[in-house]
Amino acid sequence: MFRSLINRLSSAQTCGIHTTASLNEVRLLTRLRVVDNSEIGKRAMAEGKPPKVICVYNKKRVGLIGDRVMVAIKGQKKKGILVGLKQNQKVKVPKFDSNNIVLIDDNGTPLGTRIHVPIPTILRTILKERTHAKGADYTKLLGIATRFV
Repeated sequence: MFRSLINRLSSAQTCGIHTTASLNEVRLLTRLRVVDNSEIGKRAMAEGKPPKVICVYNKKRVGLIGDRVMVAIKGQKKKGILVGLKQNQKVKVPKFDSNNIVLIDDNGTPLGTRIHVPIPTILRTILKERTHAKGADYTKLLGIATRFV
């Protein structure tokens, strides 16, 4: 009985089925969903190997909406912006069914040309403040969004 259970678990890990529970907050090793049409993001999501967080760029090390994170995707390190979270949000910020990310390069321009899911309107004010403060250009990310919630 135990051998059959162990065999099922080992075969589940090789088939791409995740056996760990998903977190409601974004911290180290949290799986994310790429919501833009970048080539590396589409390939990773199609293979069932979503990116995992390896660094959150804030003091608490827990990602909030609009935070930059570094992810490991397809054996590479890429940066991204969190655009939708499962955790409980502030007032007037929607709660999503999955933790969503848009991949960016080092100067803040997105790797894709379109965002497939609606992003919160509060993200406009958050990213505009960070554009002036950090020197990175996040306005292009707002330009490729198709819908706002």
